[in-house]
Amino acid sequence: MPKIDVETAPRGDGTSYPEEFAGPCKPRRRWKLGDAAGLSQFGVNLLRLPDGAWSSQRHWHAEEDEFVMVVEGEVVLIEDDGETTLRAGDFAGFKAGVPNGHKIENRSGRDAVLLEVGTRSPTVTACDYPDIDMVLPDGADRYFHRERQPYPKSPRRT
Repeated sequence: MPKIDVETAPRGDGTSYPEEFAGPCKPRRRWKLGDAAGLSQFGVNLLRLPDGAWSSQRHWHAEEDEFVMVVEGEVVLIEDDGETTLRAGDFAGFKAGVPNGHKIENRSGRDAVLLEVGTRSPTVTACDYPDIDMVLPDGADRYFHRERQPYPKSPRRT
């Protein structure tokens, strides 16, 4: 497999969340390393979180496993059981179908870098956001309120 040049890998910056939930995630920057390598079974991203940024809203996936490694810096993992500090060299994993909402926040005062690995699905799979009025149903092209009214369709992040 050829070496991947991070600087030329496809980017996925910001978020496609509805505007009322987007703020803390807008500064995040992702390099899609799995796309650069042509991987089809799982996704791999290099995520840069500036100080104050979040990886996501707190969420869990019905059918997608997730795994993260802190490459550089320090972040706080927030999940149902509380908060855990993660530093360079630490790992966390989230099994599909386990309703343990999680997110990562950078409160360190400097940038943090994480490696993200997750299931690559040909269609959107269900995702729940337990702290906010938002869900992503199977196959949806947008987010919905819990009562199933759609949010306006957001442009996909670039």
